[in-house]
Amino acid sequence: MEKTISAVISPHGGLEILTKAEMHKLLDSSQGGLYQLFRNCSLAVLSSSGVLDDGKELLERYPDFAIRVLQEERGIKLELRNAPAEAFVDGEIIRGIGEHLFAVLRDVIYVSDEINDNETFDLSSSEGITNAVFHILRNAGVLRPMSNPRLVVCWGGHSIGRGEYAYTKEVGYQFGLRGMDICTGCGPGAMKGPMKGATIGHSKQRIRDGQYLGITEPGIIAAEAPNPIVNQLVIMPDIEKRLEAFVRLGHAIVVFPGGVGTAEEILYLLGILLNPENKDIPFPLILTGPESARDYFRTINQFIGDTLGLEAQQRYQIVIDDAPLVARKALEGIKRVRKFRKAHDDAYYFNWLLKIDPEFQKPFAPTHENMRNLRLTRDLDRHQLAANLRRAFSGVVAGNVKDEGIRAIEQHGHFEIRGDAQIMERMDALLTEFIAQKRMKLPGKAYQPCYKVVK
Repeated sequence: MEKTISAVISPHGGLEILTKAEMHKLLDSSQGGLYQLFRNCSLAVLSSSGVLDDGKELLERYPDFAIRVLQEERGIKLELRNAPAEAFVDGEIIRGIGEHLFAVLRDVIYVSDEINDNETFDLSSSEGITNAVFHILRNAGVLRPMSNPRLVVCWGGHSIGRGEYAYTKEVGYQFGLRGMDICTGCGPGAMKGPMKGATIGHSKQRIRDGQYLGITEPGIIAAEAPNPIVNQLVIMPDIEKRLEAFVRLGHAIVVFPGGVGTAEEILYLLGILLNPENKDIPFPLILTGPESARDYFRTINQFIGDTLGLEAQQRYQIVIDDAPLVARKALEGIKRVRKFRKAHDDAYYFNWLLKIDPEFQKPFAPTHENMRNLRLTRDLDRHQLAANLRRAFSGVVAGNVKDEGIRAIEQHGHFEIRGDAQIMERMDALLTEFIAQKRMKLPGKAYQPCYKVVK
């Protein structure tokens, strides 16, 4: 039996007042609606000290957890019942976790009221989706308009080994020494290490306003709960808007070893950079890890070359076991970004000029039918093939760690991924290599594939 605690907590940043209509949405404790979304995200935040990477398991572990918004004279409070005890110290909620809870409330309410229920945002158009991403980020207060570019987005796996985790900390430390801020998917592993390293670098340079930005979405937050270093948390509505937030905010992207989710992120960005309209836009992309990750990046590089070609390979650099060099290359790339945006009157804090096609923006539901019907053929333009490959990997992520995806696999069996024989052979080889390298699940768990490749 898990240890739990019940308590009433006051606001720690985030949203502090609600309208009656917003209260009504959150008071609906049925199995659907806004309450369930708010409850599940809140439970993930409260469980951030754990090591689960299975959304279904987390929800089943705390079936009696409940959260209620209390409207009082001076504002709102949150009543927690049967919450994970690890979120509290001597009966008081840990302050950072309290901040994250109210950030969840802020973003869930804002997306429901101001985005989904607002005719101003045309979510069927590319421009409308980008506009929505901007407004969510602005409402969260994470845009920094009066500062020079310095935000490095770090991608990578949440279940990497100790040696690779230590390397991510060293790279983060080198970033911090050079005054760069960190943005990640907010979870453990390669998402926590760079932030942890940067805090030391910032401390040595007496930088007190360091930004440790975590961006997540409801489907993945249970598997990648916010780590304690995140000082700004944003819950985007879906994986596509989460990915767009990364590339609109970041001035450079560094990719550490990971698994299918990391491959999805790489394919997403390469697909955007392969769009002819983005040909001249500088976008530093560095793939890096310690010596133990050499085979991982060799496999990734081979897959990209076999499916998307040499031009895609030329959009990134691979650096093995040299943290200072990674930081220097990222800083050099950021200087080029600043020069380009200044020359083109583009904002430093949001990459408006980057062209993102609807294929990369519209939410993809990884159902068995949608996975089976994905076009993975060589007659597609390369950026369109990248978009569909990204969707295929997104489906594997869903089947691995997301509550809804896990339940769909249990009910209907494996996802089927179909396409040209050569592409399927390369995908099968890549996924098999990930399994062999134990990059598909947390250590100690035998991986059970949720897919089968049909050649």
